Amino acid sequence: MTVTDPVILYATFTATQGNAAQVAMLLSDYACEVRKEPGNLRFEALHRAELPESFFVFEEYADETAFQAHLNAPYGALFNAALTALIVEPHSVLTLLRRL
Repeated sequence: MTVTDPVILYATFTATQGNAAQVAMLLSDYACEVRKEPGNLRFEALHRAELPESFFVFEEYADETAFQAHLNAPYGALFNAALTALIVEPHSVLTLLRRL
């Protein structure tokens, strides 16, 4: 991957019992901030239809520089701290993707 390749990934996590609505609200607010980032091309937050506590986030950034800017955004640390307290996993599980 070079600096000019897009960074594409997805994240998954599961809300603890009774916290799916709170996670959804937190994620919705976070999505609004991320979508304003100049290098963000896509940020889709979803949950499984049959398991509403199971979340899936698809993200795409213009390049590595845009992705690093996203990682360093101050609201990201706040989001992750709040999310960690509401999910089963110790943190969201990230999977990097590459276009064919």
